[in-house]
Amino acid sequence: MNEQENNVSFFRFEDLRIYAKALDYINWVHSVTPNFPENCRCTVAEAFVKSAQAIALNISEGSARNKAQFIYYLKMAKSSVRECVVYTEIASKQGAMNDEDREYSRNQLMELTKMIGSLVSSLQKTTPRVEDEVEDEMPNMMI
Repeated sequence: MNEQENNVSFFRFEDLRIYAKALDYINWVHSVTPNFPENCRCTVAEAFVKSAQAIALNISEGSARNKAQFIYYLKMAKSSVRECVVYTEIASKQGAMNDEDREYSRNQLMELTKMIGSLVSSLQKTTPRVEDEVEDEMPNMMI
């Protein structure tokens, strides 16, 4: 095996910067949620962790699909980012998260959103439009 092959993971999504960033965010969420008051831990904290995990899970799941489906899963990851924004605000309003943690969370989520958007744009540039695919099939369907 040559050196280049050693640098590439068997699971290609592990090579994506956005995946590594999502894992970092999950670790951060896991580090702050134990500090939440008891009344927030069973509701907000658990949902917050699940939403953070869903970002990475959608990236990994989508990476195994075709480009159009990968884009769909990336958009689902972006939806999970927005859920984390809401959980950040809920935790902040309930006093479970201080201003510094709130700002950190929001900044990380903004960066994740930008990175996902960039990856989607990149994939869309290399993905044929649906209309093109339909037009390619049309001659076969004509009498």
